[in-house]
Amino acid sequence: MTSRLAFAAICIALLVTSECARFKRQNDEDETEEKSVEELCENRPPDEYFRLTTDGDCRDVVRCTKSGLKQISCPSGLAFDIDRQTCDWKAKVQNCNRLEKPRKVLPNLKTDEPICPDGKLSCGNGECINKDLFCNDTPDCKDGSDENSCSVETDPNRAPDCDQSQCQLPDCFCSADGTRIPGSIEPNQVPQMITLTFNGAINIDNIDLYEEIFNGQRQNPNGCQIKGTFFMNHKYTNYSAVQDLHRRGHEIAVFSLTHRDDPKYWTSGSYDDWLAEMAGGRLIIERFANISDGSIIGVRAPYLRVGGNKQFEMMADQFFVYDASITASLSRVPIWPYTLYFRMPHKCNGNAQNCPSKSHPVWEIVMNELDRRDDPSFDESLPGCHMVDSCSNIQSGDQFGRLLRHNFNRHFNSNRAPLGLHFTASWLKSKKEYKEELIKFIEEMLDRNDVYFVTNLQVRYIIFILFFQHNLTVISVIGDPMDAEPH
Repeated sequence: MTSRLAFAAICIALLVTSECARFKRQNDEDETEEKSVEELCENRPPDEYFRLTTDGDCRDVVRCTKSGLKQISCPSGLAFDIDRQTCDWKAKVQNCNRLEKPRKVLPNLKTDEPICPDGKLSCGNGECINKDLFCNDTPDCKDGSDENSCSVETDPNRAPDCDQSQCQLPDCFCSADGTRIPGSIEPNQVPQMITLTFNGAINIDNIDLYEEIFNGQRQNPNGCQIKGTFFMNHKYTNYSAVQDLHRRGHEIAVFSLTHRDDPKYWTSGSYDDWLAEMAGGRLIIERFANISDGSIIGVRAPYLRVGGNKQFEMMADQFFVYDASITASLSRVPIWPYTLYFRMPHKCNGNAQNCPSKSHPVWEIVMNELDRRDDPSFDESLPGCHMVDSCSNIQSGDQFGRLLRHNFNRHFNSNRAPLGLHFTASWLKSKKEYKEELIKFIEEMLDRNDVYFVTNLQVRYIIFILFFQHNLTVISVIGDPMDAEPH
């Protein structure tokens, strides 16, 4: 037993060199078998983690890379959940006796020769069914394989790649990699937009924070007050405070009705689940906060766990215009908002994420990850963070300030895609210096003449203006969000 674990550990450390070509691994009957890296990685997604053994403390897993197997270990006290592909408290992980995620039967979508008539595709068992029956949330193949290959990349009925001859503003916007500026305008002709968004209930615990940030004295270069977007859920919300924020021109959007704490509920939610959570949440906001102008048109999924095609089908049917839940991995050039008529221009970020694969008449105000390195010119590469709260290395106001300015420069000096700063109020209030540093950053940016703090709804409207007017007169329309047509 000990020698087997030691052998595996040496192989992992060496990332499988010529001295270490095969692994001893348990099989499902708890017997030992030898497998090469090629055999272990055959038909396995590169982002899927699996175990080499069920012995030990359930912390160690590996994944396949071009150079071999790469190991990660959960911190002490945690265990790796094979199904959820993440570390969690050991008491919550019920699959330590399993080596890998269950293997699903996949359809035969790529064959050397066609094996089905035109308009039909092959199930995993060779059965032929109509192409439009694939990925419709109802198993039509006898082996169920028609519902097992439905990602953005593999869905047979997925949205097509961006075709700019067919996708034109104001109704549609796309680009091959998501970095193109609307209207193909030169970056120096584009105002840098910054969005301040807040998730959660609005109540006495955070109203003072919002009043201090948006005090009515801080104005964009065109003289209009800076604005924020509030993704709110029903529980614990003070609706008179919501009404006041809306009256002052801030955008109110939906963060769900119940904010259930089971991420799988959101990832796998049905059409009716999303209807009740988002459309139902909007009805309550409109009634209790007396918002009757049709301006609540944005959605953000709790835990940023997107609900796939069902979420976006509901959004289109209920006249929600945009989602703001999908994250884009940290990259050299950030991504502009886009419509989902065509395929997403970036990878679906996250092992358990359920991004929409089909075509939907909905905008995505994408969340570009922030570069959280303390010294980007020196520090090693680190994964980005989508919410400022999730930048766990930020422990002081000075660090927070450097993060804000570095990421502003990343956007401003490249394609000037909107810079999203996404918060929960509790994080900003956890240390006084965080709030002070944010206000200092806002005032520093407002001393310029080319930076605007706007709402998500205003971002969409300004994109239209950028397309129709290729000069800086666009700044004259960056005013109250109610100036924009809500739909």
